[in-house]
Amino acid sequence: MPPDRYPSDLTDAQWELIEPLLPEPDTGGRPEKHPRREIVNAILYVVRSGCPWRYLPTDLPPWQTVYWYFQQWEQAGVTEALLTELRIKARRQADRADEPSAGIIDSQSVKGADTVGRDSRGYDAGKKVNGRKRFIITDTTGLLVTVAVMAASWQDRDGAKTALLSAYLTTPIRHVFGLRGTAGGLGPRHSAHHSGDRAQAC
Repeated sequence: MPPDRYPSDLTDAQWELIEPLLPEPDTGGRPEKHPRREIVNAILYVVRSGCPWRYLPTDLPPWQTVYWYFQQWEQAGVTEALLTELRIKARRQADRADEPSAGIIDSQSVKGADTVGRDSRGYDAGKKVNGRKRFIITDTTGLLVTVAVMAASWQDRDGAKTALLSAYLTTPIRHVFGLRGTAGGLGPRHSAHHSGDRAQAC
């Protein structure tokens, strides 16, 4: 593999961290046709560039193969397990506890590609965007904890509830700092304490 082929390609150090976390191949004892590192590189290329699967460069494995692996790993929870394990490693390097107790939530509306179906997109009148809205929770160092994606027409306070529930069910996080729009109107279970333009949802 040529060095620095694409900016999204894994470095040797990154691959050493990720390889042991991938599930064992289910090929009936036959060797896999494409190196797993190349499969991951192809997935990262799509994620970082935003291109459709069919637009993968020809020097990467066929898009059908890459998409198959992506679907299999998503259904098996591999991506979430990878993020959790890598977040723990990064927190340990920073002399922090393995799991965060506080987080930060924010939302972003993004224009939907032509391939995004109408049933999963909406119009964000405030941002004047027709597409989807993603609600992201990170720990206080900026490491990803959870993501919720829905139509852009969802109000921040409503979409935030979905992201918060996911974080509450999978991590010890109980204190989440967010913009006033996401923290407001969360109801009695998630009381909001405003401070300037930021708010704490507990």
